[in-house]
Amino acid sequence: MNTPCTNNKTNQENDFLWFEKHYPEFQKRYGNVFLAIKNKQILGVYKTYSEGVHAASQTEELGTFIIQECSTTRKAYIAEFASPNLKII
Repeated sequence: MNTPCTNNKTNQENDFLWFEKHYPEFQKRYGNVFLAIKNKQILGVYKTYSEGVHAASQTEELGTFIIQECSTTRKAYIAEFASPNLKII
């Protein structure tokens, strides 16, 4: 059972930290793909970022999930958020 985030991190930040922790197993299992992640669960596996956003947004609200590139390069350690209200400060 998933519980709401109770610390100062957002759910998306927690999802990214979860991705980082499990990255080696994801890379081995899925290869070079984009993963849609919400509440520390993989929602789907996609060939492109845009395909992941489009598919995940059919069932989840934008801003509640991340699309994370699972690659063998440094790109795997960059968090990308799909949100209509995202503010960069």
